[in-house]
Amino acid sequence: MKKTIKIILLIVAAGLLLYVLKYFKDSNAKEVVDFKVAEPYYTSIKTKIAATGTLNPEEEIELKPQISGIVDKILVEEGDVVKKGELIAKIRVVPKEQSLVSAKNRIASSQLSFNNAKTLYNRNKVLFEKGVISQQDFEASELSFNQAKQSLLQAQNDYQIIKKGSLSNRGSVNTNIVAQISGTILEIPVREGDQVIESNTFNSGTTIATIADMRAMIFEGKVDETEVGKLVEGSDIKVVLGALDEKEFPAKLSFIAPKGKTENGVVQFTIKADVEVGTYENIKAGYSANAEMEMQSKDSLFCIKEALLQFDRRTNKPFVEVQTGDNIYEKRNVKTGLSDGINIEILEGVTKEDKIKVWNKTSKEDGEAQDRSKN
Repeated sequence: MKKTIKIILLIVAAGLLLYVLKYFKDSNAKEVVDFKVAEPYYTSIKTKIAATGTLNPEEEIELKPQISGIVDKILVEEGDVVKKGELIAKIRVVPKEQSLVSAKNRIASSQLSFNNAKTLYNRNKVLFEKGVISQQDFEASELSFNQAKQSLLQAQNDYQIIKKGSLSNRGSVNTNIVAQISGTILEIPVREGDQVIESNTFNSGTTIATIADMRAMIFEGKVDETEVGKLVEGSDIKVVLGALDEKEFPAKLSFIAPKGKTENGVVQFTIKADVEVGTYENIKAGYSANAEMEMQSKDSLFCIKEALLQFDRRTNKPFVEVQTGDNIYEKRNVKTGLSDGINIEILEGVTKEDKIKVWNKTSKEDGEAQDRSKN
């Protein structure tokens, strides 16, 4: 029995010894990780502020009727270029029956007053010429005659305005909608036959057409509160239109909102810039646009790739690993300066002769793909 136990213990011990020997053999056979290194260099860095927004006309006019009625005719189409004073549309007045009846009654009443005043005037004129009545009595009858004549004319004009919307003997009638500025027709929200309402104190009225001068455009966007303090009104910026194959237009910053608005938990400030589009014909109102504003530009800065930086988990301060021997690295804290997201300026902690560990090593396949893209 004791002999059997000894044999079992010897077998277990031999198995453990073989396992330990195999473990050390496999550990020593593992390939040592060989990190790549990168060297510092001198380059130029430009810092920019980007803002997203839209491109809109600086001057945009909504044409509204001066009288309610029906759109009788529209003489232009969206996209047409018109001149100031050009006829855009005509409005046909549809009078209320009650208003027409009241206007007719006022004409009839004014006609009776006029006929009576005329008769008295003619009679008193004859009597005055014969010396029967005084000049004062004659002038009183003459005044009444003239007032009755004017009242009749006013009643007739009121009737014509109610019925037709204007006086036919006027050169410019309020049933005609004309362009107030020269520009492009952006929108015609009504059709022939639609009912429209006049613009007055209590109602903004129906928009017949919208006109804008497409030669004068502005960029309107928003900038984060952390960057708005770096902007200066009057500075030159660049506006890029993605819809036009990233075409760039020069612009000048003209407005920075004095008050921000909170959107999705972030305070945003509205900015505007005058865009120089010149005679470019493909510009459309409402294009999405990006504004690029250059803040700082420095040449010959001592830099490394920003991807080489690491951050201490406790202090959150930046550091790099500098090679001191064959696959041996030491940690060095660094002081950073200007950055453009790819290159970052190093003020302290690294010299030009140092070789910095590329710690965020990519896979072999990714590395080969990056090499091919560089070539």
